[in-house]
Amino acid sequence: MLHRLRRPAALLLLALALPAAAATPPAPLKVMSFNVRTPADTAPQKRWPDRREALVATIRTAHPDVMGTQELVKEQADYVAAQLPDYRWFGEGRRGGDGDEHMGVFYDSKALALEQSGNFWLSDTPEMPGSISWGNLFPRMVTWGLFRRVADGRRFYLFNTHLPYRDEDEPRRVRSAQAIVAHLKTLPADIPVVVTGDFNSEPGGPTYAAFTTALQDARTQVAEPLGPKKTFHDFTGKATTELDWVLVRGFKARSFATLDARVDGILPSDHFPLVVELEWDAQ
Repeated sequence: MLHRLRRPAALLLLALALPAAAATPPAPLKVMSFNVRTPADTAPQKRWPDRREALVATIRTAHPDVMGTQELVKEQADYVAAQLPDYRWFGEGRRGGDGDEHMGVFYDSKALALEQSGNFWLSDTPEMPGSISWGNLFPRMVTWGLFRRVADGRRFYLFNTHLPYRDEDEPRRVRSAQAIVAHLKTLPADIPVVVTGDFNSEPGGPTYAAFTTALQDARTQVAEPLGPKKTFHDFTGKATTELDWVLVRGFKARSFATLDARVDGILPSDHFPLVVELEWDAQ
């Protein structure tokens, strides 16, 4: 005598029969890199009070899960955080404490939880705040965080930096890149990594080569990146060099955009920010 399968058993067999490909892939991670320019300028539309609303509007519209900034000072960080209350930020000044420029990292606290964070300096004494080596004019550093996504528990590291700017600093930038790569090699291999920054060097040079021994340029992973390739425009809106990159390990970019729009006629900074959507590599 034949018996019908009970409905729960039938549904279970149907679910087991579905191909693994039918599973919903994880949502992408949206990352922003933004050199916000210090409040040093005094000319109209370059001054921080003249452009700060445009800068916040740019971030709000992009709505990144996490953002690495460069040239950030505490006054700017506090303003951005007040205007975007879902975001938290962390980072130490490059000379230690709250003074001078920060490599501040912002994250959407509704989307991400910060598990660990820290700083290290690009010098012979990386744990010493404000330390300078290798002939650099100013302290150079990295601010990093280990994040867990609230929705699915996926974890990743973000490292954020700003390398020296002079043409003759390329050997120092290479040494900085090597120091960062050496640090990344100490991390668990199964946790993806994002590196954001103003690298003050262009792709194809020695600094880029040092980084890409261990990381991939997210822009090169996208067939049709949006916006201009070059990012530094000195408040002209016409970029001349590609100094800002997003580098990854364990991720693959599915979209990449350089945001060159003005907000009510105002350029938010002297660099165009980058926004990248990253997919986790298959494990």
